[in-house]
Amino acid sequence: MIGSIQHRATTNGRAGASDGVRFEAELSLKRLMPRLQQHWEDAQVDETLRHEFEVRLNEHWSDLFELLFDLYGTRYDFFYHLEQILLTTADAWIHRPESLRRLDRHRVLEPDWFASQKVVGGALYVDLFSENLGKLRESIDYFKQLGLTYLHLMPLFAVRPGDNDGGYAISNYRSVDPRLGTIDDLRLLADALREAGITLVLDFVFNHTSDDHQWAQQAQAGDREYQQFYYIFPDRTLPDQYEQTLREIFPTVRRGNFTWHDGMRQWVWTTFNSFQWDLNYSNPAVFRAMAEEMFFIADTGVDILRLDAVAFIWKEMGTSCENLPKAHKLIQAFNRLARIATPGMVFKSEAIVHPDDVVRYISPEECQISYNPTLMALLWESLATRECRLLVKSLSHRHRLPPDTAWVNYLRCHDDIGWTFDDADAAQIGINAYDHRQFLNRFYTGQFKGSFARGVPFQENLDTGDMRIAGTLASLAGLEKAIEEDDEEGKDLAIKRMLLLQGITLSIGGIPLIYLGEEWAMLNDYEFVKDPAKAGDTRWVHRPKMQWEFLAELDDSLEASGGSIRRRVFLSLQRMIAARKSLRALAGQAMELVNVNNTHVLSFVRHCDSHRLIVLANFSEQPQTVSGNLLRTAGIGRFFEDAISGQTIGTSHDIHLDGYQLMWLKRV
Repeated sequence: MIGSIQHRATTNGRAGASDGVRFEAELSLKRLMPRLQQHWEDAQVDETLRHEFEVRLNEHWSDLFELLFDLYGTRYDFFYHLEQILLTTADAWIHRPESLRRLDRHRVLEPDWFASQKVVGGALYVDLFSENLGKLRESIDYFKQLGLTYLHLMPLFAVRPGDNDGGYAISNYRSVDPRLGTIDDLRLLADALREAGITLVLDFVFNHTSDDHQWAQQAQAGDREYQQFYYIFPDRTLPDQYEQTLREIFPTVRRGNFTWHDGMRQWVWTTFNSFQWDLNYSNPAVFRAMAEEMFFIADTGVDILRLDAVAFIWKEMGTSCENLPKAHKLIQAFNRLARIATPGMVFKSEAIVHPDDVVRYISPEECQISYNPTLMALLWESLATRECRLLVKSLSHRHRLPPDTAWVNYLRCHDDIGWTFDDADAAQIGINAYDHRQFLNRFYTGQFKGSFARGVPFQENLDTGDMRIAGTLASLAGLEKAIEEDDEEGKDLAIKRMLLLQGITLSIGGIPLIYLGEEWAMLNDYEFVKDPAKAGDTRWVHRPKMQWEFLAELDDSLEASGGSIRRRVFLSLQRMIAARKSLRALAGQAMELVNVNNTHVLSFVRHCDSHRLIVLANFSEQPQTVSGNLLRTAGIGRFFEDAISGQTIGTSHDIHLDGYQLMWLKRV
């Protein structure tokens, strides 16, 4: 059969090959159906569940087969793995809790359920926020009070002792870190969140495992089958050839992408850290094994699965081994499996790469939602320069996405800030990209004269000048500096900067994501250096521990404009979230830039159905003016109400914006 498909590909070209593969897909499924039927009988699966599964199987099988054939069709054992993948997927549906199946049936009919303006996200480390999963369940009322409807828990599965890259060195995908609880605790939390209307997001760390994962341990013990789960080399011949075209991700931690293992006396591919072994997806056994892990995680009650480090999952000699075509095919194959067995779950892409590469992971057939690292970086760039030129240039052609997909818009996360804007975009408006990145690095580490920021360097490479930035939202926005200097005006400006940025992520289109702690304007935590497992990673500076005593500050009677800094930030953000949820215009992704002839002001129109909203954002501490007539024509109205302040705005005169002021203007 393999020979016949390859012959069609040679003689008939691409279209013929597709037709040939489609025929072979149908034939293969026909041959596999008796095996599936026997599987149903052995598991005593009810007819309704069989029918639901087989409807989706028939819908997605041809695409799945073509993807798997392209990835693994030349393997002698391809059809063995194909059968096992089918049965693995059937088992996932069989064992899926009925509560999740009910959600699946609803979401199949509403594939863009995550695009509602009522979806507002938060992210946290369980241990830093609430110690363990049981106590986190007690915090659900807090999430509802803030207005969250989406909760991303940073990696919580079992990890290696000591340094574990913030939870991204997984020892066991089916066991929760015992310091946080158990799998049953996770399931109870997922059920409670679902009942409260909060979707659960977990990580699928699928590029690598920890060096103490069972598969890696068997490889170290000499098991050749499991040595094929990773990239292991007897000498430096092939690693040296690969290294010629690879970049170093953490150059200050170690040089190169391969680690010598004394026990095996061999080299292991380790893109990120020496204890994180890259999985060899050219082996279909790895794909099948990781599909089983994905389904196990899905059935704990996950709504969105964040695919970690998607750019790195496929390797080919002579390339950068990033963003390769087969990496996309691999994700698409996982997507088809999820569509068949867990259709209520969607994928979130984590690709902190060039903007052109980020968007290639986003589609209903691959990752339905994605982090928006370019927007994040350019919001900070605009804050430093007090101008929106580069931001506007990028948004003009980089914000639009396919139907039934969405951006995840954020200002800070567990990771660093890298200046991932496009050099060509910068050049077109007269900016030298290299010099500009050096300026931004100096500015956000407080080394540029007049800077308000207090970030710290992450992975500074003295050879190349590359650097990323670590720091909390508040410290980067100027609050730490203002508090140190007891500068009341500086504190006020820092708060306005934070709320300006938050207001844009809440309104520009997509899912806003708050790294918890931002709602309290928490500052950098320099105490991490006292922990040997964290001391070498400056990203821990922006992962502070939750201070629950802050909630007591909400009990006083002052308005949001008074009282403590923390209280002012919390209540202002809470009100913006509530306003977002009430504005149908903020659903979906549709966004059109408005040219207000002022480089300090970002303006755009959001619209959904018949609803329309104009956003004005002043990135300068100086007051700015916008033409009322421009507002009238963009908003198609004469009078508008600012959903943030409640103020009514007429368009017969110019509109005045205070320093760092944000307006959400709806027609009245």
